[in-house]
Amino acid sequence: MPENATEVTAAGIARLAGVGRAAVSNWRRRYADFPQPVGGTGTSPSFALSEVEQWLREQGKLAEVPLRERVWQAVAGHPAGAGRALVHVGCALLLVRDRPTAWLELAGAPDERMAALLPQAMGHVLTARLGPGADGVHGSSAPESAGVHMPTAQDLLPSAPLLRAAAELAAGIGAGQAFEFLLGRQLDANPRQYTLTPPQLAELMVDLAEPPKDADRAAREQPVRSVLDPAAGTGALLRAAGGHAALYAQEADPALAALTALRLALAAEGPRRAADGTQRPAPGPTVRTGDTLRADAFPELAADTVLCHPPFNERNWGHDELAYDPRWEYGLPARTESELAWVQHVLARLRDGGTAVLLMPPAAASRRSGRRIRAGLLRRGALRAVIALPAGAAPPYGIPLHLWILCKPEPGVRPAADLLLADTSDLPGPAPDASAGAGHRPGGKAAGGRTPGGGRERFDWPAVRSAVLDAWRDRADVEGVSRVVPVIELLDDDVDLAPARHLPRPASGGGASGLGEVRERLTETLRLTTELVPPAAAPAEPAHRPLTTVGELARAGALFLHSGTAVPGSTAALVLTEHDVLTGAAPTTLPPPGQEAPGSTAADEPVLLEPGDVVVPVLGGGTAARVVDASTAGAALGRNLQLLRPDPAAVDPWFLAGFLRGTANHRQASSYASTAARLDARRLHLPRMPLAEQQRYGERFRELAAFEDALRTAGRLGGRLVQGMYDGLTDGTVTPG
Repeated sequence: MPENATEVTAAGIARLAGVGRAAVSNWRRRYADFPQPVGGTGTSPSFALSEVEQWLREQGKLAEVPLRERVWQAVAGHPAGAGRALVHVGCALLLVRDRPTAWLELAGAPDERMAALLPQAMGHVLTARLGPGADGVHGSSAPESAGVHMPTAQDLLPSAPLLRAAAELAAGIGAGQAFEFLLGRQLDANPRQYTLTPPQLAELMVDLAEPPKDADRAAREQPVRSVLDPAAGTGALLRAAGGHAALYAQEADPALAALTALRLALAAEGPRRAADGTQRPAPGPTVRTGDTLRADAFPELAADTVLCHPPFNERNWGHDELAYDPRWEYGLPARTESELAWVQHVLARLRDGGTAVLLMPPAAASRRSGRRIRAGLLRRGALRAVIALPAGAAPPYGIPLHLWILCKPEPGVRPAADLLLADTSDLPGPAPDASAGAGHRPGGKAAGGRTPGGGRERFDWPAVRSAVLDAWRDRADVEGVSRVVPVIELLDDDVDLAPARHLPRPASGGGASGLGEVRERLTETLRLTTELVPPAAAPAEPAHRPLTTVGELARAGALFLHSGTAVPGSTAALVLTEHDVLTGAAPTTLPPPGQEAPGSTAADEPVLLEPGDVVVPVLGGGTAARVVDASTAGAALGRNLQLLRPDPAAVDPWFLAGFLRGTANHRQASSYASTAARLDARRLHLPRMPLAEQQRYGERFRELAAFEDALRTAGRLGGRLVQGMYDGLTDGTVTPG
């Protein structure tokens, strides 16, 4: 194998071939000519990408490796590591975008020549975009650890093929989108290494902090505002702010700070044309590395806006050495109140009258150790709103986080006398459809705008966003959602600012009148469920039928297999997720364009569902299969799902889905790890039957699916009725008589 050739793991091979990891392990056992490992460890070997591609083509398992996958595998297998490879790619993409002619001249040279000339060319664009010191060459007055450290010619030589491929990818989707795609893959591959701010939440925080637009000015002539994120992470908040703003970021991890700087630079707009016709360069990001609380990189900054998703529950934040820090205007935070230290740091970096939005853990609003600081924030009018979000809005996904909106007090201005408290964790979502029929999958939402089952991002983001923005902009009392509370009412012994303690929760059924409607729908659903009860099972001897497998049918062309790649935040309008399949919910609605998650670009080419497709989850060990109907068609296939597209002239889809749900069938087709089971859809068994006999079975399976849907809907309505009755009887809105 050539030195520095790209390597790929078993997971990468599975992604290339569109199969599960279990299939790759099976190939290694079954095929003697499967490429041998060239690196890695015994439990996690790596293989030469070129050898793997050749073997997959020879076996008919791969027609062509998409360019985006080639680039990502080159990043993941880079000898210096994926993080350094992304820095090299980001620097090159800046050069491609800002100085395309210079890039073309360099790309035409041999690898050694290109690597020797690239540092100087990259240095010019980095300095132009990120300021002096961005290339890692700092003068005596330059901030410590500023910007992106310039790779040397020796560093860049192994990256030469990767940089050319990345430039080719950028030619198709743009330099910024190419970097977003690769960064997103890196974040997905290392979920425990990074704390992410979902793009929908980032957009919401930006909108809460956004100053009013001047209607008489064109967008390009709006004054430049300064936006700071002192705990920048991957730069999601500042990327959402973007536009005509001067961005400032500080991040403790130098490697992550470099990626954030490149991400923001590549997301920045091009030069602006001023009113006099001259070109003005768009303000570039200023990114610094260091511990924000201990070593603030922007001590003199007075920002218009601060956006922050600080680390939670930090014990070693500097309590002892920062005891006399001038930032603690509202009191020295307790050792257990690191979040309140971040609150005061944010206020210290705002201009008078500036606005800050922080994502906070709910405990920060009620812990007794922070009551003195919370009282000071209220008395000075610095804290303007506390808004509770549904659980799943951001990590940690199991708790309902809060948004704190702060405004730095202005000298001579009377402090605000009230605080807005809002709670969106129990917003009523669309009611589930009480009807159920063959192939029908109800897509209603439960309380909190969430689809049944809860979990990560399992709620109605548009409804939450609308409620939060309306509450903040109107500052009005809305039953069950928001209340403007006088500060004097909150200044008790606890100074508890948790919205749930000051807002009466709406009854689950919508009050007495709503409970009557729920009861009527439940009665109708139960009637329909009774009609759909399957007839008594006719006993029979165990059948011994000739069997085939899904893999054999795929090789014969009777069906086609596809793996899901789309995620919430991708470019598809709807995504059928694993959760949707398991709960029978409608496909997940995604945010409007412009709120895409990292790594979700047009290059992802999601698989779109068609009527008659059969979808099965590949994780979890349960038996589930869903036949796509007209209401689900057009959605993208989500991750951890396998799509089986049968030829209707050979295989009936309901017959296929029904037999795929057999417990014994699932057990023999699954592989088991220490914490989870994974289904290999190719190993699932099907009996060999004529199409007419398949359709007879398929009709019975269709009836069972309709019965299952009706039971699911009845369960949801019954739960709402029971909880609504409990709520009504206990709060007095319903009488027992």
